[in-house]
Amino acid sequence: MNAVIRGTGACTPEKVLTNADFEKMVDTSDDWIVSRTGIKERRVVSSGESNSDLCFKAGQNALEMANISAEDLDMIIVGTVTPDYYLPSTAALVQDKLKALNSAAFDVVAACAGFLHGLSIARGFILNGNVKRVLVIGSEVLSRITDYTDRSTCVLFGDGAGAVVVEAEETGDQNGSGLLSSYLRADGSKKELLWIPIGGSTNPITPHNVEARERYIMMSGNEIYKLAVRAMCDAALRALDQVGINTEQISWLIPHQANIRIIEGVARRLKIPDRKVYLNIEKYGNTSAASVPIALDEANRKGMLKKGDYILMVAFGGGLTWGASLVRW
Repeated sequence: MNAVIRGTGACTPEKVLTNADFEKMVDTSDDWIVSRTGIKERRVVSSGESNSDLCFKAGQNALEMANISAEDLDMIIVGTVTPDYYLPSTAALVQDKLKALNSAAFDVVAACAGFLHGLSIARGFILNGNVKRVLVIGSEVLSRITDYTDRSTCVLFGDGAGAVVVEAEETGDQNGSGLLSSYLRADGSKKELLWIPIGGSTNPITPHNVEARERYIMMSGNEIYKLAVRAMCDAALRALDQVGINTEQISWLIPHQANIRIIEGVARRLKIPDRKVYLNIEKYGNTSAASVPIALDEANRKGMLKKGDYILMVAFGGGLTWGASLVRW
């Protein structure tokens, strides 16, 4: 039994925030942003547009490519840190919007690595024989938790959703197409390097901490950079070791689109040439859990992914959480 990606989809909002827009909001410049992050613009939701709306459209696109209906789904997994509500899950809202009448639904909270966690969970359920078709979505509306007075973070983040349909394939060939391996890790001791201090049961929202702007993403950029490069490289190599292949056999590296310097550092350490690294950070910025599936869908729809290609996906985010997944297309 293999777990195979049958369809991909994505959805990004129509509204665009360019670097020129940020020059009017905070003390920054286009040159500064591009040289340090690689980002030129990012998409953000409009008033009344929700995370589940993006998930719904991305999911529809993936289902259409997979040529199955929502009623064929057994499970929906959404990786997100920006749910529509604390209760219910965003996945449950997507289940209702898609009319996936036969599907279980739940969220995964693993920040930028949320999609890879969802993918690993889907693979496990399929290989155990419990389900046949899973819709895995990574989706974020980071504009709702971004402090647009903090120039160190506000230029980084964007909104969007990416999705894949994962389906069981009966085969005796374990080296065939499909999700071949995954490696996931976490280090909660470093939570304060990338977090939102208030809003949970430990530190509920009060007028005082809202006024102190503590309801937004707070990040120690330099520390995150050092840890992200090292952690993503380690996860990538461990995922490859599980299958017994090396980085020279990789057709595409699809990394979390966090920062161009982080991506370049990972590729350099793994000795993967630039021509094999898929980038779209200049258009969307850091969309957290959505960045890997958006990039995967974009590459797929451009016809860049060929049958038999080894595709390595890596991500690192708040928690701290990180991971890698290896797919044979």
